[in-house]
Amino acid sequence: MIRLTGYRYSIYTRIARLALIEKGVAHDLAEADPFADPPPAALLALNPFGRVPVLQHDGFTLYETAAILRYVDAAFPGPALVPADPRAAARMAQVIGIADAHGYWPLVRQVYAHLVFRPFEGLAPDPAEVAAGLATAGPVLDALEAIAAEALQLAGGPLSLADLHLAPMIAAFASAPEGAALLAARPVLALWWQQMAHRPSMIATRTGR
Repeated sequence: MIRLTGYRYSIYTRIARLALIEKGVAHDLAEADPFADPPPAALLALNPFGRVPVLQHDGFTLYETAAILRYVDAAFPGPALVPADPRAAARMAQVIGIADAHGYWPLVRQVYAHLVFRPFEGLAPDPAEVAAGLATAGPVLDALEAIAAEALQLAGGPLSLADLHLAPMIAAFASAPEGAALLAARPVLALWWQQMAHRPSMIATRTGR
């Protein structure tokens, strides 16, 4: 039995789902809202930090998205999602690190949340948060553009965990016109995104927000 507990609007749940789909792993989905106060007891029983996603596989429970992706790639047959080349593998890890440490907050929690998600919920955006997110997003996109231009990762080659980790964040960011404009100014990264956006796994995991 393979079950992924997550939240339908969670970027990190989508990342884990992409890995499972790309590896061809059949799995069940269980919904848990990590933003509930308090978090659901069932979620806390799986992850003491009350976050998603959580993977369960034949009695083995694993949380933290990067760990889940590594496990899915190693534990199941299908195309390898970690490059054999050490430099490409290092760039993969670097992209994931940039996305988590520097990209998620401005791209998702500031730009997407305030320009797309909050209006969808009938809430007003905070212009200061939007401005801060757009300002911070520029250097993040520049760093990713440089990596994509090098062509070891994010360049349309064999799919890797870096692609799966970054794509949902870029999807959210680019759903705001202001985000899409900043992305378009980085042509190599923008081309990578156009290719990723049309993958069946990305289409299958769209949430409508």
